[in-house]
Amino acid sequence: MESTKTSTVPEMAIQMSEALTPGKAAPLPESESLSLQRGSRSAYALKQSRRWDAAAAVVRAAAAGTALVALAMMVSSEQHGSLTVFGITVPLYSKWSFSDSLEYLVGISASVAAYSLLQLVLVVRNLLKKVPAVPTQNHAWILFAGDQVFAYAMMSAGSAAAGVTNLNRTGIRHTPLPDFCKPLHWFCSHMAVSITFAFLSCVCLAVSTVIDAIWLAKLVN
Repeated sequence: MESTKTSTVPEMAIQMSEALTPGKAAPLPESESLSLQRGSRSAYALKQSRRWDAAAAVVRAAAAGTALVALAMMVSSEQHGSLTVFGITVPLYSKWSFSDSLEYLVGISASVAAYSLLQLVLVVRNLLKKVPAVPTQNHAWILFAGDQVFAYAMMSAGSAAAGVTNLNRTGIRHTPLPDFCKPLHWFCSHMAVSITFAFLSCVCLAVSTVIDAIWLAKLVN
């Protein structure tokens, strides 16, 4: 009996000393480990969300900038010139407001610029407040629909204006009307730059639509 007692006491002392050894952390309860895992996942999701919000702000700024350039170049498309047909010199005066297609491009460019600037202000404000750029699912649906509408509108406006520009450069077939862009090169160059930036704005809106779809997927899940 005495030998049993003497052998048990050192074993208990060794177990207690191992448990209280400094530098060796005790295992966490299962509930605390699960909470730590959830916290790390939520922190990673928040970081990813902030990245998408920053990307959305960059794309909005690009869409607004390209639309403003398209607008500015088109409204400055105006030039006086002259054209010789059958030995007769004809004075020419070209301005963007003389064409319905170019007026349509100006109107759509102004609308896209205003829309993109408004969304940019909202996104930047939420970024500064450190809140999600798209807080609700309804907001995401509105952005998704609005970006698509303006993207298609900008595409149609750019295509219509490109037809007018191509007609000015090639003239009309089977008629003596020549290339109008030779005497009006300033006017045609401004139109070409405006149409190019209009299509770039359309691409930015398409990229923004993809980001809207990602936001929707996150909010739905």
